[in-house]
Amino acid sequence: MVTLAEVARRARVTGATVSNVLRNPQKVKPETVERVMAAIRELGYRPNLTARALARGRTSTLALMLSNIANPFYPEFVLAAEREARKRGYFLLVCNTDDDPAITRAYLDQIAGSLASGIIVMNTDLRESELTEIAAKGVAVVLCMWEHVQASRALPCVTIDFAAAGALAAAHLSGLGHRKFGALVGAGSGGPQTLRFDGFATALAAHGHGERSLVVVHAHDSIESGYEAAAALLREKPTVTALFATNDLMAIGAMQAAADLGKRIPDDLSVIGLTDIELAHQFRPALTTVRLPTAEIAARSVALTLEMVEGATPAQALYVVRAPELVVRQSTGRAPSASKRR
Repeated sequence: MVTLAEVARRARVTGATVSNVLRNPQKVKPETVERVMAAIRELGYRPNLTARALARGRTSTLALMLSNIANPFYPEFVLAAEREARKRGYFLLVCNTDDDPAITRAYLDQIAGSLASGIIVMNTDLRESELTEIAAKGVAVVLCMWEHVQASRALPCVTIDFAAAGALAAAHLSGLGHRKFGALVGAGSGGPQTLRFDGFATALAAHGHGERSLVVVHAHDSIESGYEAAAALLREKPTVTALFATNDLMAIGAMQAAADLGKRIPDDLSVIGLTDIELAHQFRPALTTVRLPTAEIAARSVALTLEMVEGATPAQALYVVRAPELVVRQSTGRAPSASKRR
């Protein structure tokens, strides 16, 4: 078996430098990293992860817990988080809880402090108090994208301003002259996406639209539920000309429902989502949406977790990543005239 010392001799560096390349490559000169990695490839070196974990007192693995890998947002998030973890010399273990509290707890029992030194927890069915118990055992726990997190001193959270995202959608639709609005409010394992809706409704009121101008339907966070909810809303309120969905999946389902009801997008109905998953620009017509800084959220979550693994105390409870951004595509347009609506 090839040893670390052999790699060091081949690369003409010290063993400590090889370790730094494997653990913290950003702290090593790029030319040295390239030389060490070349030696590793030539010799076929495979680090002994168990020995490394024993020597350091912790593993080189972070765990990312998410609720449903079938949701297209999560693979995109995982890709960004894995890149950041790898850049810092760590592996990322993805734990799909499948919206099942029992699976979530089983993962935590198995990985906390043994398989993973730190855990990034996206929306799950667990209460924050349950995760605080895990953190009390010395495991770094970071919440990510929790919409209803309380400002906790025990567990920091990396998130965005969800209300501001909803407000951007409202301002866009109002600016296009729409006066009759529908809203599809989703709910996943993290609970109802009410902050997004609250931002939307508050902004509509600020633009002069009363409560009677808005119809609300609650649904699950999926294309199928978006389809069913939008179909019911549009049948009941055919005068609605603009529809906001609190996530892109429901918005895409809404566009499919509108098409089946004979409505043209955006001529008869404007639709806007929230997130900006890859499918949003691939769908036709391409979906106007409010973009969340997914890669930045993932990178900040990994960085914060590793800071805690290294012994740092979080400086604050909430880390709000940069503001969401409106992305205008083909699914929104000027409101149809009153005569045309009749």
